[in-house]
Amino acid sequence: MIKLSIPAMSCGHCAGVITKTVKELDQDAVIAFDMPARTVELNTTAAQERIVTSLANAGYPATVAR
Repeated sequence: MIKLSIPAMSCGHCAGVITKTVKELDQDAVIAFDMPARTVELNTTAAQERIVTSLANAGYPATVAR
């Protein structure tokens, strides 16, 4: 499980882009959004570094949340 903070995430469109980006790395990933907290929890086999890099390239810089 990876929990990421994504400050630029604010709407359904953002969630769609983030979902597409993660699914390109792991089509079986399970993604849970917490829009008010601007966090995402990912259950994925993709490497955390690849996800963070791909999200940044998609316009959604992310950091690991505690």
